[in-house]
Amino acid sequence: MATRPGEIALLVNPSSGKGKGARFAAVASPRLREAGFGVQVLTGRNGAEAEDLARTAVAGGCGALVVCGGDGLVHLAVQALAGTDTPLGIIPAGTGNDVARYLGISRSDPRAAVDTVVASRRRRLDLARSGERHFVTVLAAGFDALVNERANEMTWPRGQMRYNLATLAELRTFTPIHYTLELDGASHQLDAMLVAVGNGPSFGGGLRITEGALLDDGLIDVVVIRPMSRPQLVRTYPRLFNGTHTGHPSYEHHRVRRVTVAAPNIVAYADGERFGALPLTIECAPLALTVIA
Repeated sequence: MATRPGEIALLVNPSSGKGKGARFAAVASPRLREAGFGVQVLTGRNGAEAEDLARTAVAGGCGALVVCGGDGLVHLAVQALAGTDTPLGIIPAGTGNDVARYLGISRSDPRAAVDTVVASRRRRLDLARSGERHFVTVLAAGFDALVNERANEMTWPRGQMRYNLATLAELRTFTPIHYTLELDGASHQLDAMLVAVGNGPSFGGGLRITEGALLDDGLIDVVVIRPMSRPQLVRTYPRLFNGTHTGHPSYEHHRVRRVTVAAPNIVAYADGERFGALPLTIECAPLALTVIA
């Protein structure tokens, strides 16, 4: 069912955060109505249907598209919102919730997140774009992407532990990857553990891989982690949570408007979602997204 013009479209992933999506939506919907908003709840049976519902709601003139889920659902919503004036609101209910972290939205209290939507303060953010697809956080194109691929093939365990086990499994056989990077037209050949392309500073629940990335500077941040030993990688990993990895000699950081990343047999992930096989060209889409923050 299409939303009525001016109405909030509440896009819900019931299974986000081990059921938090459904629980938080049950809090959000009545509180929004009590505040005087019309609300149409939209629930897709899968990602493709959720994105279709988002596109229909935005095309129908909804007053805002509010997602109740994690960064994956934000990613789907952004495909419909990019380049429009329709704002994105977030009731974070996922595991990582990096976009909510960027915007100072409560990640633990759905009532506080709803109050942010009700206050309706808006700002515009850049997006990163590759072809017709956009992302908000970070595109992973190396060791971290391989871990994502392995974790997606696993059926047990659930949650963060699956990624921990996938990391250990991948680390046993990982060797540096040969990349071709084109940074604003300048070509570079190099070996690296990973290349990350950031619109924002973090992914994966606060891993600040692209520390220092700004959401409205018209640039994207490219981080290269040059080859290091397995013990070094294990020791450096915790430093990603506070951004102090930037002092490691294997770290390098570029700010560009456009980058092409090429490497064999790598499928990149963006906003935690499978994005596409390399090579990919990513550029900044300045101020392409309106958010409620």
